[in-house]
Amino acid sequence: MDPANDPEDSGTFADLALRPELVAVLSDLGYEEPTPIQRAAIPPLLEGRDLVGQAATGTGKTAAFALPMLHQLPTGDRGRSPSGLVLAPTRELAVQVAEAVSRYGTTLGARVLAVYGGQPITPQLKVLQRGVDVVVGTPGRVLDHLHRGSLKLDQLKVVVLDEADEMFDMGFAEELDAILAALPDKRQTVLFSATMPPKIAKMARKHQTDPVQIAVKGEKAPAGEAPKVSQTGHIVMRVDKPAALARVLDIHQPSSALVFCRTREEVDSLTEALKTRGYRAEPLHGGMSQEQRDRVMNRLRNQTADLLVATDVAARGLDVDHLTHVVNYNVPAAPESYVHRIGRVGRAGREGVAITLAEPRERRMLEAIEHLTGTKITFSKVPSLADLMASRLAVTRAALVEVLEGGDITGVQPMVTDLLASYSPEQLALAAAALAHRAQAPADDGDIPDASHRPPRALRDDAPRTSTPGTTKHTGPAGIGSGSRGGAHQRTGPPERKPAKEGMAKLYIGAGRAASVRPQDLVGAIAGESHLTGKQIGSIEITERFSLVEVPESEIDAVIKALRSSVIKGRKAIIRRDRDT
Repeated sequence: MDPANDPEDSGTFADLALRPELVAVLSDLGYEEPTPIQRAAIPPLLEGRDLVGQAATGTGKTAAFALPMLHQLPTGDRGRSPSGLVLAPTRELAVQVAEAVSRYGTTLGARVLAVYGGQPITPQLKVLQRGVDVVVGTPGRVLDHLHRGSLKLDQLKVVVLDEADEMFDMGFAEELDAILAALPDKRQTVLFSATMPPKIAKMARKHQTDPVQIAVKGEKAPAGEAPKVSQTGHIVMRVDKPAALARVLDIHQPSSALVFCRTREEVDSLTEALKTRGYRAEPLHGGMSQEQRDRVMNRLRNQTADLLVATDVAARGLDVDHLTHVVNYNVPAAPESYVHRIGRVGRAGREGVAITLAEPRERRMLEAIEHLTGTKITFSKVPSLADLMASRLAVTRAALVEVLEGGDITGVQPMVTDLLASYSPEQLALAAAALAHRAQAPADDGDIPDASHRPPRALRDDAPRTSTPGTTKHTGPAGIGSGSRGGAHQRTGPPERKPAKEGMAKLYIGAGRAASVRPQDLVGAIAGESHLTGKQIGSIEITERFSLVEVPESEIDAVIKALRSSVIKGRKAIIRRDRDT
């Protein structure tokens, strides 16, 4: 049996023959027993063996290679040249690994330095000149130091390639070969990777000697228990994806989630759409400066942001302990990317949720992912509006119970006493519950069609041939029964601000497609709050950020007054007469 997956082989860190100083530090940090990858990797690494470890993010592999590296540090003068080198694909991962190594080596006085691009090189040069024990860096910056002569690796005892597959995917193959070629022949070479494509095996054969092979599979939940990371998904059409994502987030209410997109443009547009719905969303992609990236990551770690919308490349090396959900807004093109994505949650024994929104044409990609991971993704319909309302009622009930059982209600007692003179306790309680429920009601997108039985786009004769973003146009008279997609509409370029028809005036409403506004939403709001009927409402134009609605000139002031106290798609919007027509 693979020792990395033997349930009988537990034990403690002391049983692994680590130095007492390291065992004491681990105890102080609250680590009680080794993870499977640590149990399997630490003994051969202490023996000086080369090793190839296949383990996903979050399995404890940093400690698996860091503890043996620190165990080998001399007790006396250690000189200026490092004995350990760790290569990581991104700045974020390099910093996280360096912090972990430093934390484990506190009582040993371990000198650890992270080197990476995006920061001035002078401070790194000064620290290297004073002397370090372990260098953790990105391939580009490590190679830069080697060329400068500022990083001396003649005394190196062990080199670790962390997330080797990601470094290959990011184009670091030549840099890795150059760095490994510059190291002493007599050294220990350790390679960790979440996936094991042929190129990783080829590197192992080239640079390692008789390596120990270890693979840690995902833990299977005991019978009757949920897995650590539940993998679910929904088949939806592309046009329904924004609404489906919002519905999923509204149902799950994640405390911290990572949403993956394919392109930076999609990241930006989806982030803005989520913000209009009230989510504290932040973008992360390659078009951002390092300063912007750091600011975004600080917001996520400080929990002043709920959602991080990112591309795969930008999120590589990302490690946030409190992430609870990962959402694949697009199915990743490479099945290996799915492994890295869902590895962001369910870490250190915690539970996590991975959700995938897939189009019908992506079914084959899903099958490849299931084959690679050896797990089944459970697909179901997007939760209905009724499901959402039931979920929201449960949230409202919990909030009311919390106040009843321990909240401060002294400030409202005089008002309640006054109201009880005119209303029964039951009426008052119903009104309070309705008010609390209404305050946190989400945008209403209606029920989202299930596309799981829809044939792939290439087999359909109704598939649109072109798509140009612009304005959704609805020609009046408008009514609620105009169709689930807002009636007849067409996509055009930037909206032409044409004058209103004779006798009509244009109403400006500060909410558009980004807020998932549809013609029937606007008609419903106007007809519901004013005395106008649907037939009296003229043409409707919906752009990304705002909407224009024709109403009778004689009634526009009354409509503006009526709408200013109402909400559209769950939130208040700017309402005024259009100034540009």
